[in-house]
Amino acid sequence: MNKTPIIIALILSLVLVATVLVGARVLLGPAGQQQVSMSTLPAPAAESDECAALVEALPNNAFGHTRARIIEPVPAGTAAWASSELERVTVRCGVDMPFQYTELAETVDFDGITWLPVADITAGSSLETWYSVDRFPVVAVTADDLSTNNADNPVEHFTTAIIELEQRQGEPFPAPLSQLASAETERCAPLIDALPSTLQVGSEDDPVVYDLIDDAAMSAAGYSADAVAWAAPGLEPIVIRCGVAPSENYAAGEVLQQINDIPWFEDTILASGTTSATWYALGRETDLAVSLPQYAGSALIQLTEFIEEHIPAA
Repeated sequence: MNKTPIIIALILSLVLVATVLVGARVLLGPAGQQQVSMSTLPAPAAESDECAALVEALPNNAFGHTRARIIEPVPAGTAAWASSELERVTVRCGVDMPFQYTELAETVDFDGITWLPVADITAGSSLETWYSVDRFPVVAVTADDLSTNNADNPVEHFTTAIIELEQRQGEPFPAPLSQLASAETERCAPLIDALPSTLQVGSEDDPVVYDLIDDAAMSAAGYSADAVAWAAPGLEPIVIRCGVAPSENYAAGEVLQQINDIPWFEDTILASGTTSATWYALGRETDLAVSLPQYAGSALIQLTEFIEEHIPAA
């Protein structure tokens, strides 16, 4: 009996098994270590000595996940922890301060560090990124509820390392619409007084409720009595100002959005890292502006109804 074909088949099967095992090892890394791919994002201080020391000081375990191996090319200043493709936590050091960090932003203090949470706007997503706004270089921690086991403190495993960074309060960006020039505000009081304490946006299955920001916080952010704002955790605020100067960018022939009897002009080109645009209500006895995140478009309809009722047409 010729045993050569059997031997060849055996060798091929062993090679196949070895290939599969090696492939699995490449996928999982040494001793089952997960591998995570992280894209390169703007991070001007990522290659600093401070970020290198931070990455080295970060723990081997976080939220029950082991530290993952980052797939080449590895962006500077990054680290990750994972148990599966769906359960992962990432840290980036040296990133830019997010545009959401304004004088109106609501921050949270954990273990001596001030953080700005920025939520993913995708419907049904619990993903959030937490930015250290009083430690430099700026650190960003990203995870969802599944990956942190719904932790009350989603940065708890990293504060021991991050608190060693330079403590310096970040410079917030101006609050939305706070830099607009004022104009005629005498007709604004009835509208300001009538605006609701809450605004609900999003779908019926996944609504987001915005709550009125109190007068003390508005004043601290540089607003006067002609402005009202609403906030929701981790999301950009909705702001309305009554009695502003007309938009310098509006000209006859511009594309307008008609809601009921009010034409709206979208003025702002979105900046990187923010989803808010500035809308001007036209054709009333005084000009009004609204800073509105893209996902909160339904709020413009609600505000239109109040404007129609309390600000006469020109």
